[in-house]
Amino acid sequence: MIRAFVYSAGLACALLASALQATDEHPGRYLAANCTGCHGTQGRSEGGMPSLAGLDRSYLLNAMNEFRDGSRAATIMHQHAKGYTPAQTELIAEYFASQRAR
Repeated sequence: MIRAFVYSAGLACALLASALQATDEHPGRYLAANCTGCHGTQGRSEGGMPSLAGLDRSYLLNAMNEFRDGSRAATIMHQHAKGYTPAQTELIAEYFASQRAR
């Protein structure tokens, strides 16, 4: 009984994730939503924090990797960067690079 429930719940989550990705304009959008509190909607900051929209994908990846390994100074970004897999970090970088800067 528990096995059937776990299987059903897993299947439901997989279907929901597929449906969300199918309607999303970019697969990194939902991951990047975590960044909007500081870096602004779609990576366009209103000040205080750097805007990420339109920055080079390689630059963003390098910065996140440096935050993750501690070689780049940060107050909180090192903790955020450690929360993502390399594949997720790539999706986030691609998303922000694809956004129009102001």
